[in-house]
Amino acid sequence: MNTYVKFGGLAAIVIGTLTWIAVGEMRDGASYFKTLEEIERLDAKMKTKRLRIGGFIQAGSIERTGPEVKFTITQNERKMNVIYNGTDALPDTFKDGAEAVAEGKLENDGVLHANKLSAKCASKYEVKPGGQYQRVDPKKLINKT
Repeated sequence: MNTYVKFGGLAAIVIGTLTWIAVGEMRDGASYFKTLEEIERLDAKMKTKRLRIGGFIQAGSIERTGPEVKFTITQNERKMNVIYNGTDALPDTFKDGAEAVAEGKLENDGVLHANKLSAKCASKYEVKPGGQYQRVDPKKLINKT
């Protein structure tokens, strides 16, 4: 058998294997961002997919038990309980009233079991009441040395 044919066959097997792994990882890592209203209307098949929900952390709902954190996310009048059991540390901005995004799987009990969590405190990024945005000249931002 020709050396080029052997090398080509081996290269095809390696590329095929890497493609198969990459496609599998993309399928497993995909998540759908849904509102709580949309989740209520999902069919059973879609509820088994990874979901990402966002909303505000309900005041007084955060409970820490070892590595597990339980809390409630609210959107408008709707609420969903979330159990976070991820490997990453909780964000510093994770507190009552903060905006949070949780990603995981919705179990039959209606609780989102999340393994990814992010949070932000919107008040840090807003203008103070009565304040104004300050216009900055971009030329002044360049260091002249």
